[in-house]
Amino acid sequence: MQDKHGRLAECPFDFLACKNGSVQLRAHGRVVKTLSGKAAASFQLKASRLEGQALQHLLARETGQFKFGNERSPGQEAPY
Repeated sequence: MQDKHGRLAECPFDFLACKNGSVQLRAHGRVVKTLSGKAAASFQLKASRLEGQALQHLLARETGQFKFGNERSPGQEAPY
């Protein structure tokens, strides 16, 4: 997998598996999504097989907030 914009190179995502079986997905240290039940178990299985940039891609997809490709950094002007 390749990050064509280079945004995942700094590893902005991580996750925390909680004692109650839920998983907190975090971006830049902030919780953006919490998985529980079957979704948490499935995520942990996938994440255990990945590392590095592949894990960052999985976390980015799972959060759902970083998949559109049209996000702009603060201060950037609109292309129109």
